[in-house]
Amino acid sequence: MIVLVAALLLLGIVLGVVAQIPLPLSLALGALIGCWLLVFAVRERARGSR
Repeated sequence: MIVLVAALLLLGIVLGVVAQIPLPLSLALGALIGCWLLVFAVRERARGSR
């Protein structure tokens, strides 16, 4: 339950920050996070096949 509360609190903080910064910066940060997740997924898949 504590984890759920912490996750919702963090989500609220992130959404509050995104609402305050300009749209191009939000999109750039979203693309950066997406690329990081893609690299992470590829590395995990490569490590899992060994």
